[in-house]
Amino acid sequence: MPEPQEDPDVVSRRIAHESLSQDDPTGWFDRLYSAAEDGGAVVPWDRGTAHPMLTEWIDESHPDGTGKTALIVGAGTGWDAELIADLGYETTAFDISPTAVQAAHRNHPDSKAQYVTADLLAPPAEWHRAYDLVVEIYTVQALPIDLQPAAIKQVGEQVAPGGTLLVIAASRPDDVPDSDVEGPPWPLTRAAIKSFATPDLRLIQLDQSPSPVDPTIFRWRAEYLRD
Repeated sequence: MPEPQEDPDVVSRRIAHESLSQDDPTGWFDRLYSAAEDGGAVVPWDRGTAHPMLTEWIDESHPDGTGKTALIVGAGTGWDAELIADLGYETTAFDISPTAVQAAHRNHPDSKAQYVTADLLAPPAEWHRAYDLVVEIYTVQALPIDLQPAAIKQVGEQVAPGGTLLVIAASRPDDVPDSDVEGPPWPLTRAAIKSFATPDLRLIQLDQSPSPVDPTIFRWRAEYLRD
């Protein structure tokens, strides 16, 4: 009989903790994607399709990307980026993992999106306030809590004047202390999701809904608009 496969969440946490123990809090992403390429792991968030909450937002908002630019944060293997590119946006999709970017190119050989390797914590200067739409799904929550404020700031800094930021993340109650959260992921409190907002990047809609897979797990969908 084949040996039972280990829980993908357990595998990803072990790989993350190995990186953290080496003072490399972002290196685990490429280690995980590389392990998945070799068949030794599964990327828990790689759904093989765009995130349903992104699809729902598009169905409700009907964004038109004609003549506009979009940035997909932590694009992974590219499914969210493909959906946004199909709306007409000139789409840049990045991930810190070169293996993920290679997989995106392989999965979408005729893509209209541009896939690049980049670090959210130190993005290219030319991206600053350059995008009409920025989409962040599950990237900030995959970083240790002490890195999240810097990551949140960088996500917002890429939104152009008049542009939109869409954030989708797992949520946790504000009264759950950081020390009780064994990540990854490290879900975002209400205070954390609101901290994407700045004086000129306004939170215009915030929804919290249960996961269809596990109704005890809740997720944020937040939309912001830069003046």
